[in-house]
Amino acid sequence: MDHREKDKEYRENFYRAILSLETLDECDAFFQDVCTIKEFNDLIRRLEVAKMLSNGKVFNEISKETGMSSTTISRVNKCLNYGPGGYRMVLDRLENK
Repeated sequence: MDHREKDKEYRENFYRAILSLETLDECDAFFQDVCTIKEFNDLIRRLEVAKMLSNGKVFNEISKETGMSSTTISRVNKCLNYGPGGYRMVLDRLENK
């Protein structure tokens, strides 16, 4: 098995691990174990950035509120507009709950 196939297998195992989580407490414990504090904070803030962009907030407002760099905000914006749709799917689902 080559490196790309192994990476795909690892990624799928990681996704299965996430899908096995049943409660907010389980999610919190898993992500605190698997991420550094900075990685975890960056992940949770990126979703908030996506939400703010979807609600029409501008980069300066978002940066001030979240502390995220304009580079990160731009990347999230690019994903929202041209990515595979993960942010949009999650935001729609959260809005409908």
